[in-house]
Amino acid sequence: MSTPEDRVRGFPAFGAQGGRGQFARSWWGRAWISAMEDTALDLRQLKQGRKYAAAGRVGPITVSPGRIAAVVDDQEGQYRTEVRLAELTGDEWDRFLDRVASRAGHLAALLDRDMPHDLVEAADDAGVHLLPGIGDLDPDCDCPGWELPCRHAAALSFQASWLLDADPFVLLLMRGKGERELLDELQRRNAPRFVRTGDDDVDAERAYAGEPGPLPDLAAFTPTGGPTVPAAPGIPAEAFALLVANAGQMAGALLASQPKLTRKQDAVRLAATRPETADRLRPAGNGEDFDRAVLAWRHGGRAGLDVLETVWTPPSQAMGRARAAFAEVVDGPGEGLDVERNHCTVHGTGVQVRLGKDGLWYPYRDQWPAGPPEADPGALFAALLG
Repeated sequence: MSTPEDRVRGFPAFGAQGGRGQFARSWWGRAWISAMEDTALDLRQLKQGRKYAAAGRVGPITVSPGRIAAVVDDQEGQYRTEVRLAELTGDEWDRFLDRVASRAGHLAALLDRDMPHDLVEAADDAGVHLLPGIGDLDPDCDCPGWELPCRHAAALSFQASWLLDADPFVLLLMRGKGERELLDELQRRNAPRFVRTGDDDVDAERAYAGEPGPLPDLAAFTPTGGPTVPAAPGIPAEAFALLVANAGQMAGALLASQPKLTRKQDAVRLAATRPETADRLRPAGNGEDFDRAVLAWRHGGRAGLDVLETVWTPPSQAMGRARAAFAEVVDGPGEGLDVERNHCTVHGTGVQVRLGKDGLWYPYRDQWPAGPPEADPGALFAALLG
């Protein structure tokens, strides 16, 4: 059962962050920021809000169903600001909790403070949209500004991404239910209704009410040898170690609820994580493309490979932020920037950054992946052009 403390959570002020504040390290935190930024009409307010958040101008944050609120300090005074998000309906909660309860890995991930992609996708398939989209975040502030969001609401939203990074239950609380309430409902969904005790099905509560019987005497059991594995002529011993390691990786991927890979993607993954297999897996006549894909996986995993292979059209505001970041890095009109869909290419340099669907920017040089992704395109431009 939910308690008042479970439905209202308070968080102390973050204080000033050293250097430039980095926001939204998790993919769901980046989705939150994108929902705010892609709706904004004044990029100057976002820039000022980012500075306010990094400077620690946001006071203690309160999260409750449907809203997140704080007082933000400004040169002109202190302003009460909040960002509202619609709560899920009872029917939507039922469908979402049924999806979580159907996969043990989903609950384990949430308890580990992770939000798996396939959990959100499964909820979307059920018509339940956990993550906010464009227009879902409703900022409000008692400052005289008219912008949506104003710099105070933007600062609160940027700091909220830190809370979401650390605990996805913060998002679920804004959607209407606290952690304890969610866990209690999931426990009820997973509890066995009946236990078979021989001839009849007995209610589980009655079956587990009594004291457990004594354990058997282990000395009465005689251990037997394990199964034997037949020899495999012609297969080198080191191949078995590789197969075992690969099986472990695949099991880990399944436990993490990652989507299934194609044969090509799996070959790239294996070559990236086990370099000794690359020569065997590299296809004849197409080795350069394969090596490029392997490098993309090493820098960014499956998301990095998707950025290499997929071109898509992001919101215009996102590419506008890339132009603004580029203008801050480059002094003078000597270099220009070509923006085509999710690719931003610097004239005559071979330097390019690509926006992934995960909200991160991936660096490229001469069409080859050039390093791990960053949330800030300006940092990549500075590193690639420096």
